[in-house]
Amino acid sequence: MSFSKWIGAAIGWSFGGPLGAIIGMALGGIVDGITDGDGSPLLGERQSDRRGSRDPYRQQRTSQSQQRPRTQSGDFEVSLLVLASIVIKADGKQDQRELDFVRQQFTNMYGKERANHAFKLFKNVTKQTISTRQVCTQIRVMMDHPSRLQLIHFLFGIAKADGIVTEDELKQIYTIAGYLNISNRDFESIKAMFYNSSDNAYKILEISKSVTDDEVKKAYRRMAKKYHPDRVSHLGKEHQAGAEEKFRQVQQAYEHIQKERGFK
Repeated sequence: MSFSKWIGAAIGWSFGGPLGAIIGMALGGIVDGITDGDGSPLLGERQSDRRGSRDPYRQQRTSQSQQRPRTQSGDFEVSLLVLASIVIKADGKQDQRELDFVRQQFTNMYGKERANHAFKLFKNVTKQTISTRQVCTQIRVMMDHPSRLQLIHFLFGIAKADGIVTEDELKQIYTIAGYLNISNRDFESIKAMFYNSSDNAYKILEISKSVTDDEVKKAYRRMAKKYHPDRVSHLGKEHQAGAEEKFRQVQQAYEHIQKERGFK
């Protein structure tokens, strides 16, 4: 797949608003005059769309009653690239293990060729100064809640790639989660999947240790539904592995509490 075809596949609502400006600048550092199938400048056309009435981000902001557009794999990929670049710079340095994690995750999700294109773009994105609030506002407006939860899970994976989530990284992910309208309970649930402590199983299920066995069972059913991989099936099979990992951790948390309390 050529670079221009890959970009063409990745373009959706993410090529409007601040995300589009960031990706456009990153593309400018890679190739000059990318063209689409009819030979016209691909980037130039999309920049024109952003200025015109067809900009989906602008339309969504001005009409809250308008239906949220369906997030596709490319939109998720672009959002991931930008947010990952923010987290990876949170502690003032770019650890090679974190960069390797990003590349490996892209390879696992998209295959080697597409991952190479994405990582090339990612490295140019990391060179930019990005407004976290503006980017997250666009993602919050345009992206469904299950997909936003998946973004937070991935960001914790990046931060943990070097063996520890630093305080600066944690604060940055917390800030991103807030801008994405992720509740504190959901944030703590995903965070607990990357830490080892005696009450992590309860945090993953978003309950306290004082709840009854019946409440544990109800919490498990609720969380299994919230994190079920089918909730992000619209993103494509490439994102199922991450969703399945969250779902698996919910199951493991429930089994841990079952064993600890001795109920079935």
